[in-house]
Amino acid sequence: MDEPDLNLLEKKCSEFLQNELKENDPAHDLAHTKRVVANAKLLLKTESADAEIVLVASWLHDCVTLPKNHPDRKKTSTLAAEKAVKFLQEIRFPEEKKEQTAHAIQAHSYSAGIDPETKEAKLVQDADRLDALGAIGIARCFMVGGQLGRPVYNPDDPFCKTRTPDDSAWTTDHFYKKLFSLQKNMNTESARREAEKRTRYMKEFLEKLGEEIGPLSQD
Repeated sequence: MDEPDLNLLEKKCSEFLQNELKENDPAHDLAHTKRVVANAKLLLKTESADAEIVLVASWLHDCVTLPKNHPDRKKTSTLAAEKAVKFLQEIRFPEEKKEQTAHAIQAHSYSAGIDPETKEAKLVQDADRLDALGAIGIARCFMVGGQLGRPVYNPDDPFCKTRTPDDSAWTTDHFYKKLFSLQKNMNTESARREAEKRTRYMKEFLEKLGEEIGPLSQD
């Protein structure tokens, strides 16, 4: 069997995605997708998986997106998988790999709650979640919070020391509600190591934030 031309395949996926993301939100734009693809390539250097499935799913995982507060948000990855399969049929992607690619797209989403059942799906999920961590994760978190009109922090308890995090009301609560839990839920060892490093940076950022907003952040 001939080896797939991954460069050509990526080019086709990129061109398709650029047409689909014209009205997309900046936290899930083409730049986000390119970072996820870069994360996937980094993980593929140390993790064994089908690169063709991983890269295609990474490119197409957000070919359909809905706002964070949309009532059908949990269905987004399924809609993206359906659209991706139609596109893959047009470019004659290997039939035997379509189902696994669709599953990897479906399972990448945190809100969908779909467990990744293949190594490829686990790797794509890790690659996407890494982009929610570190410096870029901080930037994306505040970008989304601003879009939704949420204040940066709760003035009475900015860092959730005596209350349950509510990221529907306060932007920094999202660190405690979701982002800090991602590192322990990574599927691959390579992603876990990178996630731990990025999470440390985020915690250091919140420490600096606490210093700047003053006594409210202190024990």
